Amino acid sequence: MAEKTGEKIDIKSIGRAMVLDSPLIHIFEDSRGMYVVQKPQKPGQLPHITVNAATLPGAYELTLNAVWDHGVFSRTHYDQKAGEEYLHPPSKEATTIVNVLEPFKEPRMHNFIPGGYKELENYRQEVVEGIHDAWIKPGDTYWTYTYHERFKNWNPSVDLNREDRGFLLKRGINQIEKVVDDLVRDITSKGAQMTTWMPSADPGLESNRPCLQRMWFRAYELEDSSIGLNANWYFRSRDVKAWFMNFWALSSLHSHIADLLSERIQRPVYVMTESDGSDSLHFYGDFHKEFEARLKRIKTDENFKRNVFRSNVKKIPENERTPAEEAFLDETLKERARIEDNPHYNLNEKPREELAQRIAENPDAYSERDRQFVERHYPYLIIPKNESWFGDHHRFMDGGIK
Repeated sequence: MAEKTGEKIDIKSIGRAMVLDSPLIHIFEDSRGMYVVQKPQKPGQLPHITVNAATLPGAYELTLNAVWDHGVFSRTHYDQKAGEEYLHPPSKEATTIVNVLEPFKEPRMHNFIPGGYKELENYRQEVVEGIHDAWIKPGDTYWTYTYHERFKNWNPSVDLNREDRGFLLKRGINQIEKVVDDLVRDITSKGAQMTTWMPSADPGLESNRPCLQRMWFRAYELEDSSIGLNANWYFRSRDVKAWFMNFWALSSLHSHIADLLSERIQRPVYVMTESDGSDSLHFYGDFHKEFEARLKRIKTDENFKRNVFRSNVKKIPENERTPAEEAFLDETLKERARIEDNPHYNLNEKPREELAQRIAENPDAYSERDRQFVERHYPYLIIPKNESWFGDHHRFMDGGIK
């Protein structure tokens, strides 16, 4: 133990980890990376946690550990009660910044993903490809947005619960195109960002308003004339169960934007550092028992190699794949096939048919994939006199989505 300026600073080894603890900060470092906790100094303050790791799974484990060990307890309006008694413990909460230096370095996948690999692929396509944009129903109070719609068709509104969704612009703004345009205009731009928030509508939506707030991109020209593209993104509020899924999808979107930029400037563009921020990252009380059952496996780096596996399974010879890698590939490919056939398969039958009816009545307002969904599964809803179903649209019946 060492002392400095009257304050006790405790430095010790725990297994293969180095830990420094003082009244102001706590630092933990092992082979996965490190995190630093700025401790609250009085009641009512949030801890601020910064995580630095080379890979996504390492960052994931350190983030879970840091918030679990150093988050403050807090009650929310989501906490369930039986009479006056709470059914679960209070949430654990912290403000976090998680920096992943090589986000596409393998192994990228972890064996503890709440929801599973099928849901991971489904959510990735929701964010990057917009497979659930059609679930946004005018006048509905549940699906008032998707991140893909906010990025691809941002349109300020005065009331998203109105039948016409209260839009103020005749046409929404494709922010993904704007980001690429900005970087093509000036590769050194610091203004390449996208936002989800609508101050005119979102504050009144309570739980149906975006948690993700914005993405920001910064490009650097490298010595070989290629481009390195960094990305930062920020959430206002976030359930820790969704952390890996959110990161996976936004990392895929980052890669997609790098590809779009590369096409425009005809130069290689590589994904660089990704920084993930949360004003409030929290364990809800009803997740505590499930997480405690997994805690021993991620508490130290001793099990890390058994917890992770490669995600680029198709590039691995079959005789060199692990069972976890085979299972991940199988679930992912099956989910892609399900979505290709029916992107709305996980809706119940009644809302799915209602959605098909809306698409059939106004096909030009929906994607090619949505129109194909109707043609494959609800052809009897197609209105013969609606010219939108003729011309170019007939090709969907023959070859699927290109």
